[in-house]
Amino acid sequence: MGELLKRTQAREGKFMEKKINIRKIIITIISFIVSIAFLLPFIWMLSTSFKIEADVFKFPIEWIPKRWNGIENYKEVWLGKYPFALYYWNSIKITVITTLISVTVSAMAAYGFSKVNFPAGKFLFIIVLTTFMVPQQSILVPQFILYRYLGLFDSHTGLILLGSFSVLGTFMLRQFFMGIHSDYIDAAKIDGAGHFRIFWSIALPIVRPAIATYGILRFIWTWNDYQNPLIFLRTDGLYTIQLAMQKFTSLNGEFYSLIMAAAVSSILPLIIVFVIGQKQVIEGIALGGVKG
Repeated sequence: MGELLKRTQAREGKFMEKKINIRKIIITIISFIVSIAFLLPFIWMLSTSFKIEADVFKFPIEWIPKRWNGIENYKEVWLGKYPFALYYWNSIKITVITTLISVTVSAMAAYGFSKVNFPAGKFLFIIVLTTFMVPQQSILVPQFILYRYLGLFDSHTGLILLGSFSVLGTFMLRQFFMGIHSDYIDAAKIDGAGHFRIFWSIALPIVRPAIATYGILRFIWTWNDYQNPLIFLRTDGLYTIQLAMQKFTSLNGEFYSLIMAAAVSSILPLIIVFVIGQKQVIEGIALGGVKG
């Protein structure tokens, strides 16, 4: 009787394991199909950038071009009459500097609000959070007037300063800093370390995945920003890649192969940054789940 019971349980275990495996396979197939559906616009854009103009709207779609014209398309984008390389460099400069400053400021502010006890600290943090509720569009006019008065209008310095502080970044990093056990901080204080030494040598290495995650997000937000450059820049030579794409599209609206070549070039840094930092993003998400 006992042996029969063991056999029955073994069969049920194998059946459940087989059922779970089938479920995993079905979920994997569905996820693969959905991911392909999301990737199709990008694949079409990449394919179109290598086509001649006559083949762009052929049906059925030629996912792999039969007549290649990619070298000429990208040559026209980068080396043609339009100074695409200059706008590309402007975006890289603004985005990298803004990201570095924003990550530094947000990390230091987050550490101060989470690990430094000072009068009215919680009240000040609440005030900082309330600024996040104010729509950015509602403060554009005061910002514009202030920038004109300070001489920061129509300059890269002004754009960099606009993105140098982020309430969302401070709030996000503060949650991670709060997850650091106070025993680490107390032990460092006993050894004579000040807050800057604790911040640099203890806190930052622990929350490194979270800082990398915010850095990637800040890079993407700044690179894709269209509103601020549109309002605060007037000189053509200072334009960023987003304004350049709008202008390039207006000049070459009938040449979709050229537009797609410019679009692929414009998103290439985002892909590179994400591929390099995706491990840190995953670690940051996992760390946030553990802390939560």
